[in-house]
Amino acid sequence: MEVRVGEERRVILGSGTNVRRSNKTKKMRRKSIACVAVLTRAAESGATEETRKPNTVYTDNWFEKIAIHHVSQAVQATSGWRSKKSGYESLVEVATMASRNYNQIKQREVIIQALGRAFPAPILSLIRTLLPQSKFAREYFAAFTTVFFAWLVGPCEVKESDFKGKKEKNVVQIHKCRFLEQTNCAGMCINLCKFPCQDFIKDSLGMPVSMVPNFDDMSCEMIFGKDPPAAVDDPALKQPCYKLCKTKEKHTTNCFI
Repeated sequence: MEVRVGEERRVILGSGTNVRRSNKTKKMRRKSIACVAVLTRAAESGATEETRKPNTVYTDNWFEKIAIHHVSQAVQATSGWRSKKSGYESLVEVATMASRNYNQIKQREVIIQALGRAFPAPILSLIRTLLPQSKFAREYFAAFTTVFFAWLVGPCEVKESDFKGKKEKNVVQIHKCRFLEQTNCAGMCINLCKFPCQDFIKDSLGMPVSMVPNFDDMSCEMIFGKDPPAAVDDPALKQPCYKLCKTKEKHTTNCFI
């Protein structure tokens, strides 16, 4: 009888030990899972921030350097700000100064005037006369952009889209915008690139174009032949600022970044 009791006691004690060990194991597993979760979130956050740093290395050739210098000088002349830097850095610096000192309307005016200074009106007028709205014109503008303006926006390619029920190669897919990557500011993208370029191309060349930036991966689509949405309805203005941007507001029409 005592043996049985002892055995039963030993069984009970053994069972209790197993329970304690089981609980301890579960706690260790929970800690491990929590640790992995924290590290995963930190890694994801770091990766997100890293993608917003200017990590693309460009090696501009002689033509691209001349083009960058030409546009940079035009922006400096119209904005009133001067840069002592050279190459693409000078363009980014003067654009940054304009964004900090002018409201959104003035920023757009500066870029439109700079583009008018950089590209002679007679040439633009001739292009508009020779290339009225047509499938050929839309596809020509898309192809021309990928060949001659990659130095400004980065590597890009022509994509096909449905245009009024027919297939056309009228879209330029910018893989990672050079200007957005260097400035790291959604407001500068909108006020110093998207809106003024849309207006300038439409008014000077007679070609509607809708620029659709993707602030998550810094890509952008230029859709030739398509009118952009009204400013108040444009999804780009409802995008939040980047975490690295000093201003933490949304880029609405009242944004003066």
